[in-house]
Amino acid sequence: MVCRFFPLRLLRVLVLILVACAPVRTPKPPALDWAIALHGGAGAIPRDTPAEERDRYLASLQAALQLGVDRLDAGAGAMDVVEEVVRLLEDDPLFNAGKGAVFNLDGVNELDASIMDGRDLSCGAVAGVTTVKNPISLARKVMEATPHVLLAADGAEAFADEMGVERVSPEYYYTERRWQALQEARSKSGAEPHGTVGVVALDRDGHLAAATSTGGLTAKRFGRIGDSPIIGAGTYADDRTCAVSATGQGEEFIRHGVARTISLLMENGRTVRQAAADVVGGRLRPGDGGIVAVAADGAVAMVYNTDGMFRGAADASGRFEVHIWEAP
Repeated sequence: MVCRFFPLRLLRVLVLILVACAPVRTPKPPALDWAIALHGGAGAIPRDTPAEERDRYLASLQAALQLGVDRLDAGAGAMDVVEEVVRLLEDDPLFNAGKGAVFNLDGVNELDASIMDGRDLSCGAVAGVTTVKNPISLARKVMEATPHVLLAADGAEAFADEMGVERVSPEYYYTERRWQALQEARSKSGAEPHGTVGVVALDRDGHLAAATSTGGLTAKRFGRIGDSPIIGAGTYADDRTCAVSATGQGEEFIRHGVARTISLLMENGRTVRQAAADVVGGRLRPGDGGIVAVAADGAVAMVYNTDGMFRGAADASGRFEVHIWEAP
């Protein structure tokens, strides 16, 4: 009957035309089994820094990234991985967290940290601690052992006593480099704006987690708290979208709710890279800082609007890279 009323040859031509005019759909890449990204602070050492010093930073980033890779590849959960990698960075005097924390205006090291579980939005944070060796682990204790999200200063220190976390004397944090930076900042009557560590991870079970730790700003006022311990500003994780850790001018990250905003943009259809670029490039001021993020499918974003950002990323496909300035 088709041949009687509509020539078969014309029908074939019509089918070919319809196929040729159909929209081309680019297949989505398969989701990765695991992925990780980390940062050691926005801003960067000068490009003419001696190769030996530059290589020390790259080696530290590589060591931290390798720890995360080994743990994720072995099946460790994202929460354990982000805590362990941040602890390693807190113990490294090169970075502004833990051992390498900067001094406030009064010559005191006040440390902040937060951690978040993308499975159920559980989170914990501490601010203004002065005797805790690894603030990120105390932040996790806040999440797991209290009904609260954020404990600060003396309250956080008292909680550390209860939890039996490792303590140090304030002198532990001292590094000559950070002390000299304080003297320079005092002479200029201003705070240095950048420096934090953070890790985001996707594990083999499809769960996301984020962790951030910092000494804050050089020459900050006593009691100042930035974005690092503020959930939704410096740290956020939601299994439906992404995990984010931020670094930079904390006040601006708080004002814009940077980490949570990236997640919200993804809920509205943006990719993690699009969302991060929109926020860092479109809402923050040039020089404010940057973020690392990993999406639920393993896609990674490392976006910054400073001269550079100490950063690295790896995933189950074999990717493994660390950078200070733009990638080659």
